Amino acid sequence: MLRLTNIAKSFDGKKILEDVNLEFASGKTTVIIGPSGSGKSTMLRIIDLLEVADSGSIEIDEKKLDFPTNLSFAKMREYRSHFSMVFQQFNLFPHKTVLENVIEGPIVVKKQDKAQAIHKAKELLAQVGLSEKADSYPKELSGGQMQRVAIARALAMQPSYILYDEPTSALDPELAQEVLSVIQTLAKEGKSQIIVTHNMSFAQKAADQIVFIEGGKVFYSGLSEEFFASSDERIQRFISQFE
Repeated sequence: MLRLTNIAKSFDGKKILEDVNLEFASGKTTVIIGPSGSGKSTMLRIIDLLEVADSGSIEIDEKKLDFPTNLSFAKMREYRSHFSMVFQQFNLFPHKTVLENVIEGPIVVKKQDKAQAIHKAKELLAQVGLSEKADSYPKELSGGQMQRVAIARALAMQPSYILYDEPTSALDPELAQEVLSVIQTLAKEGKSQIIVTHNMSFAQKAADQIVFIEGGKVFYSGLSEEFFASSDERIQRFISQFE
């Protein structure tokens, strides 16, 4: 279980997140939606400590992190081991092959045996449908393929939660569907995933839980089917934009 309590964040005096209280169940896929500028990506970055909250706390595996915080490098690395982030722009190493990109973290960060890391990486590349691209370089891949490599790389770190920040926003619809299909498969397998997206169709198909954020506050947090069946005027107005 991942729990956020009273999380707040401001930039230059402007409140981005205010009194955010959420729980993310293990083995479930949570999709975070809301208008642009509502604080969705900021919340995801705070979970991974790419941004530091002004106040509040995060609890995972019965370990609590209070903000503001000044963690040592070792403590920060231990905390971050619970998470792997998949970004909009893939962030692959251009000078490394697909296989080398996937094994980099397990070998360098987790100190895994190289042969073991390679074996696992090949399994993960097969899982995302890219076995034949193991020796290719990122420049030889489509955007959808690069994002699937990024997902394999995230899985290789064996995180408690995979975090996705608009994973298909840089892709055209056909390539986006390749990526969304992989994420849906992981959802069915019971992976713990937290996804920021504007894709309502995907959210309805893949999410166990929906979090709707507006103006830095949680407007709704609950079951996906209840969200999409809600008669709340604000929720229906938001959903109707994507129909």
